[in-house]
Amino acid sequence: MRRVDPEISIENCRKYLGHFGLAGDLALQPIETLSGGQKSRVIFAQIAYKHPHLLLMDEPTNHLDLETIEGLALALNRFEGGVVLVSHDERLVSMVADELWVVMPGSVTVFEGTFEDYVDMLKDEFAKKQLIGGGRIKTLRE
Repeated sequence: MRRVDPEISIENCRKYLGHFGLAGDLALQPIETLSGGQKSRVIFAQIAYKHPHLLLMDEPTNHLDLETIEGLALALNRFEGGVVLVSHDERLVSMVADELWVVMPGSVTVFEGTFEDYVDMLKDEFAKKQLIGGGRIKTLRE
């Protein structure tokens, strides 16, 4: 946190990091000694401390446990700025996405509906392909 605010007191630093699940002496440990999830929490705390207007997040749930993912979702839903989120984490996307952009080779399409609607559409498309193909899935060798 001192990189973000060199003037922050140790007491305020510990208190602030405690809001991100890094309570007690954990807030004073060198970052090199923290787990991947704990390092992510430090980064999220540093980002939030600066009050940005826009977050660009690429797979932010890597190394996070379920409790931290839920905390991240809550924080993103409370965030007043814009968020561009790239994620394969279906749970996070369904909890926070207001708009779904589907990226395919050569195109980006805005999907009208919820993430659950998108999953249902994919299931329907897959089922139709199975019916058309006689229920046979081709392998790479075919």
